[in-house]
Amino acid sequence: MIAAEAITLRAGGRALLHDVSLVLRGGEVLAVIGPNGAGKSTLLRALAGDLAVAAGAVRMEGRLLRAWRPLDLARRRAVVSQHVALGFPMRAMDVAALGRLPWHATAQAARDEAAVAMAMEQAGVAHLAARAYATLSGGERQRVQVARALAQIDGAAAPAVLLLDEPTASLDAGHRGQLLRLLRRLAQQGVAVLAVLHDLNEAAFVADRVALLVDGRLAADGRVAEALDPALLQAAYGVPFRPLPGGGLLPEFGAVG
Repeated sequence: MIAAEAITLRAGGRALLHDVSLVLRGGEVLAVIGPNGAGKSTLLRALAGDLAVAAGAVRMEGRLLRAWRPLDLARRRAVVSQHVALGFPMRAMDVAALGRLPWHATAQAARDEAAVAMAMEQAGVAHLAARAYATLSGGERQRVQVARALAQIDGAAAPAVLLLDEPTASLDAGHRGQLLRLLRRLAQQGVAVLAVLHDLNEAAFVADRVALLVDGRLAADGRVAEALDPALLQAAYGVPFRPLPGGGLLPEFGAVG
């Protein structure tokens, strides 16, 4: 659905992405992993259309992303960023309802209330609906932002795209599991899901494919077992990884002291 075709992106006189080609398809979860500064968030923002590439192209459904009207793009693609700041007081339900703005004055607007309610239920924040957003914890705010994105793509005429930048970073273990299972369910419904993740075991749990970025270059793109190869990860992160019996990975940091 969204394809990066040999994209290079520069900022401040340096290349943040180098000749990266990647395809995100409907019905799959693609986890993007890599060390700090590898270009993961930059890649997500390029796929979202928020950053212009210096070379190559980004397409959705075969059309250049820049050729899409912003309103049409917003009805097909939603983004959950790492940090979202609000400069005015709003309730959690009002923040989630922002996702319905692209559907204003369309037939889908009749679904606004139901779409927001369902999105908040899916994200596990229905009980926070009347709470002031500013009073919520970081994890609660993150889940409200997920609800906003789900409300936004409710009603998409074709399979939607959901891009999430470190969506589990502020969540406790229980809510991380709930969110990852939700992403799997969305993919099973045909949504194209891309999630930037730091936890490699989360990537192994949720992903159909894993893309490994190192220094702005694509070091691997394949099935979980291929991309999470311990030797490949050691080269990327600089520490050895030991496979666990249940299929997870344990980084070995060495002795303390």
